Amino acid sequence: MTITPAPPSTVPTRRSPLDLARGILTGAVIGSSLAALVVGTLLERVPLLVGGLAVPIAYGLLVLAAGAPERAREAAVVPRTALARIESLSATGGETSDVPVRFDLTVAPDSGPSYRVKSTQSVNLVDLLDYEPGGIVVVQYPPHRPWAVKLVKRPTPEWEDRATAARIDSAPGPALTEEPPPDSTFSGYLTLLALLLGAAGVVFVFRTDLFGPEHPTDRPPSAAGPAEPGTSSTTIVSAASGTVALGPGQSLFDEGRLRAAVDSLTKGDGRKRQALTVVAQDRVLTVVFTPAGSQAPGFDLDALPYPRIPALVREAKTTLGVRSPQTWQLTAESLSGTLTLRVGVAGPDGAASLEADGHGEIVRRVSAR
Repeated sequence: MTITPAPPSTVPTRRSPLDLARGILTGAVIGSSLAALVVGTLLERVPLLVGGLAVPIAYGLLVLAAGAPERAREAAVVPRTALARIESLSATGGETSDVPVRFDLTVAPDSGPSYRVKSTQSVNLVDLLDYEPGGIVVVQYPPHRPWAVKLVKRPTPEWEDRATAARIDSAPGPALTEEPPPDSTFSGYLTLLALLLGAAGVVFVFRTDLFGPEHPTDRPPSAAGPAEPGTSSTTIVSAASGTVALGPGQSLFDEGRLRAAVDSLTKGDGRKRQALTVVAQDRVLTVVFTPAGSQAPGFDLDALPYPRIPALVREAKTTLGVRSPQTWQLTAESLSGTLTLRVGVAGPDGAASLEADGHGEIVRRVSAR
């Protein structure tokens, strides 16, 4: 019996209204939670900090609970069985008797066109000789996920006889490897908008405490450090944060300028203050200090790789596909337990960023699209 493949029809995957609503709600939760953590730190409001941590956890548990019935229905679906031709296979490593093998298969369902798929699964070294290019095997897959193909190692006698007698022609590529991505441009914009609105909502509620009538020029002399001779920089330090604003013609990108600005925020402090977040733009530096008695993960400001930061900024400006970058921003934090630096740049071509570890070594790049 020879099975000749026909090109499978493809239907664009679209997001349902429920998916859109879930994306909007997710963006709002993320934006409001992050804003609550920052505002709670600045205002030293413990309930805001607790809420910023508890809300996303509660939302995650709610999403898991809401998706439980659907996962149960998927688990109850009877998988389809079909024959498949092995186009190629390669072992991808492994140090035990079961090694991961990547199969390139032509799957020939009984009721539908054949298609190519790539699947990786563990095969015992003893059974590896049973699989060779051109061989016919029995596979199973969920009806709604034809790319999730698994080999049937012990098929029924009926399927064994069919595999022995079948001849399957190779289907044209490309091979499926995962679920086709949905058209998510519109939903992505909605999620981003919800994130911004969630963050703006928290800031708006506490705008009076954050942006009260008091201005930097009205603060007592002890709150603002004196400017260095020959410069027009402004330094403002409080119990929760510190800010340095440089004057025209100066930049934190200049060699040694960032370290001097950070030192000006801790000058005269008899104890080492841990930082929760450090944000540096071209002429403005903001340091959010870890609240006294808080268990929030902070880091020592002396641990920043100051000599590497100018090189990281240059790297982000010149190698990430943003021509004529207009702004850049460095963010340092240790919320994950280790010091992480992110440098973002933006220009007419869009935005891009790179991520570095506590030693200033680049670990990830996100180029402009």
